[in-house]
Amino acid sequence: MLAIMVKMLAVLVVLIAALAGYTWVTLHWSYSDGERAGYVQKLSRKGWLCKTWEGEMAMVTMPGTVAEKFAFTVREPAVAAKLNANVGKRMALHYEQHKWIPTSCFGDSEYFVTDVRVTE
Repeated sequence: MLAIMVKMLAVLVVLIAALAGYTWVTLHWSYSDGERAGYVQKLSRKGWLCKTWEGEMAMVTMPGTVAEKFAFTVREPAVAAKLNANVGKRMALHYEQHKWIPTSCFGDSEYFVTDVRVTE
């Protein structure tokens, strides 16, 4: 009986280690990165258990056209503070795209903003 419990515990530890390793890889290896420019129209810190900064940028290519929306997540408080300080101004957001993150506890979007540059 004790041997079975030890084996089950070993399997559980291996599964948890594999999930932790997978999560680390998805958060530290970016699928793509780039910049998008526009006006941040929403930035809020939300979540029941895991609070993350979630935002939305309106990207207007030409006046009078429908704006495309870019949903993003901010992990660093300093970047969120910079975004909040420049709301209403045209900004360029540098982002990294992280695919297949196993939980929404790290953010609702797969686009993580790492830097902000005011362009106006």
